[in-house]
Amino acid sequence: MPTHLARLALLLLVATVPANAQSAAPPAKFAERARQIVDGYLRKNQFSGSVLVARDGKAIFNQGFGLANRELNVAVKPDTVFRLGSITKQFTAAAIMQLSEQGKLAIDDPISKYYSAAPAAWKKVTLKHLLTHRSGIPSYTELPNFFQAQAQSERTPERIIEMTRDLPLEFEPGSKFNYDNSGYIILGFVIEKVSGEKYADYVREHIFKPLGMTHSGYDDTRTIVAGRAAGYEFEKGVWSNAPYIAMSLPFAAGALYSTTGDLLLWEEAFFADKVVSKVSREAMTTDYGSNYGFGLVPRTQGTHKVIGHTGGINGFSTNLRRYPDDGLTVVVLSNLQSAPSMQIAQELVELYLGLPAAPVLVAVPVKPEVLDRYVGVYELTKGLLITVKRDGGALTAQATGQSAFTLTAVSDTEFHFQPAQLTLVFPAKDGLAPSLQLTQHGLPLTAMRVRPGTPAPVTR
Repeated sequence: MPTHLARLALLLLVATVPANAQSAAPPAKFAERARQIVDGYLRKNQFSGSVLVARDGKAIFNQGFGLANRELNVAVKPDTVFRLGSITKQFTAAAIMQLSEQGKLAIDDPISKYYSAAPAAWKKVTLKHLLTHRSGIPSYTELPNFFQAQAQSERTPERIIEMTRDLPLEFEPGSKFNYDNSGYIILGFVIEKVSGEKYADYVREHIFKPLGMTHSGYDDTRTIVAGRAAGYEFEKGVWSNAPYIAMSLPFAAGALYSTTGDLLLWEEAFFADKVVSKVSREAMTTDYGSNYGFGLVPRTQGTHKVIGHTGGINGFSTNLRRYPDDGLTVVVLSNLQSAPSMQIAQELVELYLGLPAAPVLVAVPVKPEVLDRYVGVYELTKGLLITVKRDGGALTAQATGQSAFTLTAVSDTEFHFQPAQLTLVFPAKDGLAPSLQLTQHGLPLTAMRVRPGTPAPVTR
């Protein structure tokens, strides 16, 4: 399940593997310099977790940072276990493709073929629409007050599907993209129905065991998992345990756990076509019009192809990416919900490949009366609200069910949150802003104002 608007879609990255990929050698003292990058975030209480950088399947940097359990003072180790959040989705997509290869389903099948209680409005919705977030089915994680009021109750997959089953579609299936956890819950249900196995059993028996991923599985708070990290938040200088979430809720959209080493095994096997066929892998890593494949997203970083996904779930922030032309895999797993895992991975890649660092944002002062034009509540998708407030001379933003974060102003209308590569732009006009445009990873989305906020007192 997708942190910092990550439940919206902190996605990442996709490509195909060239036949003769050439890997660049790491720069001198790479491990030392990589450690300095991560230590910088650790010292500022912005990170704890495990980081791996590998070339051609061999780790060249693999280290734990901070504490896996703060109450018992247990340090993070390279083999510490972390919840993955939405990195789970690529495993769900792979399971669907395996079943497709066996002739047990087809990705163009309507979901009503497998879910008999599908309403008439879902008649045109296919498995492919679910895989690519283009179904129009509302995401249950964006229901009002979901994380505050409903996330602690265990539910079966059927009961989760029922939470949005009778709501109207948000758009005609296939016509738009909207990141949708409900779609991956339905895919998990289909996997169980077609295979005759529980989702947890299926991924264990058909993916984890064959690949030797002995530290990976489906999370269950009642089960003892050796080396499992506790999840945390850090706000206003205080560490706290992350809010509880019933792990049956993320299900096939975000309930898996793993380690950096196991994820490297997964990456090596997946791109060697040992999990699914080459045809299926290429289907999974194709951009279907919205920078998203099947559980993966196509992007480039400069001229380098990159494939991956991020994840965010209560107490955890994760990033997994592969640079196939360079033989490079980067894994960042954190047990701090607000950790800039994506930013850390980005900096490590820039160091390894010798890419220019992202430009440092130069903050500019914005008059309080201008900031107050933007204060308010905006709806990005149904049930997903962004609350913008003024805190002194700065704006903060907070998505439904998430922590607030401070924005950096680069002009009177443009604001950034660099750890999540997030940009908010407001209309350049007097009066209350009617909308804002949010851009993340090149994907622009418009949020309309649904109600005003309360401007902070203007102090001079």
